[in-house]
Amino acid sequence: MAETEIDVYKEWLGIPEGVRPPDYYTLLRVVQFEDDIDKIRSNYRKLNAHVRKYATGQFLVQSQMLLNELARAMLCLTDPVGKADYDASLGRETAGPDETAEPATTLDYLLAKKLIQRSQVAEIEHFASARGVSHRDAVIQMKLVEPPEATRALAAELRLPYVDLEDMLPEDDVLDRLPRRTVKKHSCLPLFEDRGQLLVACIDEPSVQLEDEIRLRFGVPMRAVLAVPRGVNQAIARYYAPGTREEAVETLASTPSKGSADPGSGKNDSARKEAARKDKAEKPARRRAGPLSDEEKSQRMQYSLIAICWSVIGTVGISYATAEQLGIFHYGLAVVIGLGVAALLRLTYWKS
Repeated sequence: MAETEIDVYKEWLGIPEGVRPPDYYTLLRVVQFEDDIDKIRSNYRKLNAHVRKYATGQFLVQSQMLLNELARAMLCLTDPVGKADYDASLGRETAGPDETAEPATTLDYLLAKKLIQRSQVAEIEHFASARGVSHRDAVIQMKLVEPPEATRALAAELRLPYVDLEDMLPEDDVLDRLPRRTVKKHSCLPLFEDRGQLLVACIDEPSVQLEDEIRLRFGVPMRAVLAVPRGVNQAIARYYAPGTREEAVETLASTPSKGSADPGSGKNDSARKEAARKDKAEKPARRRAGPLSDEEKSQRMQYSLIAICWSVIGTVGISYATAEQLGIFHYGLAVVIGLGVAALLRLTYWKS
């Protein structure tokens, strides 16, 4: 069945006929050059919830595409640097992002929002210093501020956009190009490309190592967006379940990324080949001696216990069906078989 033709901007968002796709301000139904980040986020959440009503049936593809367009618009317009560049492309005369537009630190932001009291600042700083954690993590652990607001405060300090991953739909081809070991190591989640950058959800300021690997694999620089640590970890578990995306998809990794600068660049091509070669070299080593993750251990333990229990129950059941009564011999046989199955699993299934 062919996809139903529909102007989703007009029918779903009420945007009059005109330029398609519309600019980010029109898309989010705010006035041009709107600087109120809270209003931009509020409109985004309302539109996101509305479009999700169509995310089934014949409009599944269109709704997913529009949801990602809305996400790109929101992330751009809530990013001080990205918004300044975007506004300039629309003809707004500006000297760049206003460095004084947001509070300078996490604690300043929380104070400005009246989420903490000034009398609590010294206690928070002492807690963070004593435990070696950030102020964001300190206020969460002290149960003074909810994780989303604490992460927004850190995003303001780092001048990065904040994202709720529950509203995001990462693109499959982007997920395929970053292996599970990388997202687990750096606690990050690739989302999608936008205007020559790969948007990656992180729990903190990204490391230079992660930025270099993104550039190697995708041929474009990354732009970090901050998300709640628990949200990132849950998203990794959902999109990178054990046994999936263990390796980057080589056919995609060797293809120049759309929107990248100098797509035919020999330097970018060599970098992608080097990343693919690195994956190939590490694959047999991990297969031979790579330790099992906690998730894999838990899963294998559950499967093993089920197998052992059924081997014992099956032996007793067969014995019961072939004899008038159960004797010590039959119970002993069931125990022996159960131990044998356990030993077999230990020598095969539990080998990493």
